Amino acid sequence: MQTGRCLCGAVTYEIAGALAGVQLCHCSQCRRASGSAFAANMPVRAGNFRITAGERTLKAYESSPGKERVFCGACGSPIISRSVAAPGWVRVRAGTLDEPAATSAAFHFHTDSRAGWLPITDDLPRYPGERPE
Repeated sequence: MQTGRCLCGAVTYEIAGALAGVQLCHCSQCRRASGSAFAANMPVRAGNFRITAGERTLKAYESSPGKERVFCGACGSPIISRSVAAPGWVRVRAGTLDEPAATSAAFHFHTDSRAGWLPITDDLPRYPGERPE
């Protein structure tokens, strides 16, 4: 069982089962939503993700048709995103995981739209557009 929380601690969650690798998205929407050079996301089956505290504190923003970004309404920490195109999955924001986290970075995607001020210097696989299936 892996746990996580928002910055203020109002929202806590747990993930059952093994964690997928962290996917580093460099698209402009993820950069803006995270306030950083990329967003570190991890796909989790919706049935394996459970909010353990603060569900009423959560707010959602539809950033594009059919895609919601869910965050703590108290501190603003992004928690998950979800999409009508993938109803059985949520994408957990890896920065909210409690340490030690039982996963590691897997790959970069949307590298064609990465922030020019931060070069990618690791040896992880890179994809110019969408992540692989």
